[in-house]
Amino acid sequence: MKVHLTRRYLFSASHRLHSDMLSPAANRETYGKCNNPHGHGHNYFLEVTVSGTPHAQTGMLCDLGALDTIVRSQVLERYDHVNLNEMQDFAATVPTTENLTLAIQQLLSRAALPAHLEGIRIEETGNNSFEAPSDVMGGNAPRSVQ
Repeated sequence: MKVHLTRRYLFSASHRLHSDMLSPAANRETYGKCNNPHGHGHNYFLEVTVSGTPHAQTGMLCDLGALDTIVRSQVLERYDHVNLNEMQDFAATVPTTENLTLAIQQLLSRAALPAHLEGIRIEETGNNSFEAPSDVMGGNAPRSVQ
């Protein structure tokens, strides 16, 4: 029988929501206080959900240490305590949490996870969270994260 495991991680990053395709007035109107020229930061909660059949001997879906190692190397070391606007990942797109979600989903979908990736969820604030199921990257990605 298939079970799902969701593991939660914390990282902090800053960004400024600003599009070069919009006028300064349109940026202020679209992004409000998130268009502050000095940017702002978030403590993001990342949830990674994997699935599969528990191992017959251990009763566990996967090795949590292996999952943690991959998420740490692919996501946390990449995005923790950085200004997203300064990253190549967002050179061609606004570093909204929607785009951050897609970037992380793409990174993890290419990683050798110890179980099947079902999707990810990022909580930006107590009021905003974003999800990307594993099938979202089937050609819908706005850009390639390297």
